[in-house]
Amino acid sequence: MRLRINGEKVEYQGDPGTPLLWVLREQFQLTGTKFGCGIAQCGACTVHLNGRATRACVTPMSVVKGKQVITIEGLSGQTAASVQQAWRGLDVPQCGYCQSGQIMTAVALLTHKPQPSDQDIDAAMTGTVCRCCTYPRIRQAIHQAARQLED
Repeated sequence: MRLRINGEKVEYQGDPGTPLLWVLREQFQLTGTKFGCGIAQCGACTVHLNGRATRACVTPMSVVKGKQVITIEGLSGQTAASVQQAWRGLDVPQCGYCQSGQIMTAVALLTHKPQPSDQDIDAAMTGTVCRCCTYPRIRQAIHQAARQLED
């Protein structure tokens, strides 16, 4: 099957039931997408599938056929840059394990809702678990990125 990963046309010839996460990590060496729980509950494996935040650990390759996948390694553009700048500026990461999933989710949120409320942020980020509990800084960083994008 053919698909695009980070803008590059690729071909996958394995089992269509294999989760996208393992194909990204093992076949394409894109290890920024993390394995956390394997049941779509933690968000560490979040990627963008046709622009939507998607849990790669439970997304079979059969669903990905012909679609565009963006991983943390391929994330680009003004929204991504604003989120990453806010993340660094507010020292959001602690251990860092969840950060690719947090950032991918935040970028998807701001792409679809440029000026989110606290409730919008909480709803979008629910289920993207931070073991270090930096949730207040995550929310603050999303607001900061939104303000930066406004300017």
